[in-house]
Amino acid sequence: MKLLKIVAGLFLLVCAGLTAAGLLTHPRPADVAIVLGNTVYHDGTPSPRLAARLGEALQCYERRQCRIVFVSGGIEASGTNEAAAMRAWLVRRGVPDGSIVEDEAGNDTWATALHASEFMRKRGLSSAVVVTQYFHLPRTMLALKRFGVAEVSGVYPWFWETRDVYSIVREGPAFVWYAVRPV
Repeated sequence: MKLLKIVAGLFLLVCAGLTAAGLLTHPRPADVAIVLGNTVYHDGTPSPRLAARLGEALQCYERRQCRIVFVSGGIEASGTNEAAAMRAWLVRRGVPDGSIVEDEAGNDTWATALHASEFMRKRGLSSAVVVTQYFHLPRTMLALKRFGVAEVSGVYPWFWETRDVYSIVREGPAFVWYAVRPV
């Protein structure tokens, strides 16, 4: 029983540490803003969580803190293309179409990091700012660094949902997996 309490305590400490690391992350000017996908409704409208992320990316672009916005998401079971919906949202708000790169194969964080790093390497870009939820920043930043992106910072929207509790708990084991996962 004592060992179980120690393991549970360490697990909670890791989750709290990752959450704190995400909350304390600050964006730096970068070549690319990488926006991770999330739910898009059947009509192509981003969910409030995704719209909040896109709002952060829009501010990054408008403040000239990034030159390119890399939107990454998968094709949902309904056939909705997350990355295309993200691009459309940004274009409607004034980001030039040529400043947006669409990755429709970003089905998870690892795939997004792989695709974004390949895009950056091919174009000689070395810095990225990740746009996702606070609890997701440390793992995403780690993945990008593992794929060779030299300078990675992050920004998150002030957006919270009840499901964040589950997400925070998930990040502990996911971060460890990303630390040891073969590249």
